[in-house]
Amino acid sequence: MHMKVEIREGICHQVYTCKKRLPWWFFRASMDISSTNHILAAAICATFFAVALKLSQSPNLDHIPSVGYSSWPLSFITSFKYVSNAAQILQEGYTKYKGAPFKVPTLNRWIVVVGRQHLEDIKKSTDDELSLIEAANDSVKVDYLIGREISSKPYHVSVARIHLTRNLGLYYPDIKDEVHTAFEELLDLKDNAWKSVPAVETVREIICRASNRVFVGLPLCRDHDWIDLNSRFAVDVATDANILNIFPKFLVPLVSKKLHKTATGIARAMKHLDPIVKERLRCAEECGDDWGDKPNDILQWLIDEKQESSTRQLTLRVLTINFASIHSTTNTFTQALYNLAAYPQYVGPLREEVDAIIREHGWTKEGIALMRKVDSFLAETQRLEGVLTSSVQRKAMKDLTLSDGTFVPKGTHLCVPTYVVHRDSAVYDSPAVFNPFRFSQLSDNEDGSARHQMVGVTQDYFPFGFGKHACPGRFLAANELKTMLAYILMSYDVKFEDRVSRPTSIHWDLNVIADPTVRVMFRKRTCY
Repeated sequence: MHMKVEIREGICHQVYTCKKRLPWWFFRASMDISSTNHILAAAICATFFAVALKLSQSPNLDHIPSVGYSSWPLSFITSFKYVSNAAQILQEGYTKYKGAPFKVPTLNRWIVVVGRQHLEDIKKSTDDELSLIEAANDSVKVDYLIGREISSKPYHVSVARIHLTRNLGLYYPDIKDEVHTAFEELLDLKDNAWKSVPAVETVREIICRASNRVFVGLPLCRDHDWIDLNSRFAVDVATDANILNIFPKFLVPLVSKKLHKTATGIARAMKHLDPIVKERLRCAEECGDDWGDKPNDILQWLIDEKQESSTRQLTLRVLTINFASIHSTTNTFTQALYNLAAYPQYVGPLREEVDAIIREHGWTKEGIALMRKVDSFLAETQRLEGVLTSSVQRKAMKDLTLSDGTFVPKGTHLCVPTYVVHRDSAVYDSPAVFNPFRFSQLSDNEDGSARHQMVGVTQDYFPFGFGKHACPGRFLAANELKTMLAYILMSYDVKFEDRVSRPTSIHWDLNVIADPTVRVMFRKRTCY
């Protein structure tokens, strides 16, 4: 699961209701603003010009070349273009400046785009030099919407990094069981008939169930209200954050108190978790740390850390992890599902691999690890349709000088143009072509090297981020994604409902989003 604000590389992505139009949170934001009281409306008018001044008040970056207009207020024009054409603008700068740093105006601030040769600079930097947490907080307003402790004391990140990896073999049977059960229940196929389902909505529920089987366990992971609130929470946070990003910093605390969507989601989640938390704390108090039938899930790992014990505190941690994982993982698998339907010629080789491994190893963590073609199919999907056009975002906490001599003033936001690097002909052969076995072939050429797996983090491939802040949940995400793809290959035939070619992804700001209007058809597998 690509984790961010949790805090990791990447950010959860908004869901759209119609293709190639403004995202629905834009309209929700407008409705939210219009429905608030007259004081808030007056604040919006009073701060309009303050918003426009944001770009002019950014750190002095005159020494770094620009893409588009560099002078204020004309830079505002480029910032609006960036919203719907970020990939094009990043490509222009990458080509023009040949990987050297350049700056781009966004609606909230200037960002400095650095090349992949600067990834080592970012990797070697300390958090008090280049901070992922502060970059995320500026964008998503975690302190005001979720809680200051999430960014000031992010112990859930180390819990996820250590336990999600260490215990993968223990909880993999639960993941497999939830994936298989969710597919069977949601598709509910009869005989050999085709059935059409909304791709994004169906995938999101399966991801939410499988992830929460590890986060909070049974039976809560299957509760419809729990699934709904976690599916909505990321969108609600994004909606509220986009509203807050309109306002200058000094007004954010005031305006955040007028926004209730995120707070409502937190309250709903607390109602579900309160009896569970209290029961687990009671068991620990009465029986000690190793009480019988002790759950093996993230909620329990957080409790065992003994850093927080209130229902609200633990709820915020669980929601943050869900926020960081569900929508990004949903987006990745939906893109892979579209590729599977668009390129049926690859189904045969994939099925051969899955069938052979399942026969010999069964549905096990070890068996999933051997599915190199399945892994490569997903890695290639992420290369071409990753969830972000730019990643490895950082905020300079002090004045810095990069290894090439570029001066980065305090307060500057940095990123790497993932979308462009992954399409660079100097990095990949035929980079625009979807080659599902690209990475398995690269691995074969290097005697089975693991660096080309989808969880790999290199200067050529970094959808999960880079350095010490690379997504700590990527191993869980990879096992979920591979299990889902393998189960589809073994159990179903797939095709689009009303199209043959792959749908075009939607670009909004730095997000790359699988078209949510597409329907995919399933039937029970007919060819063995």
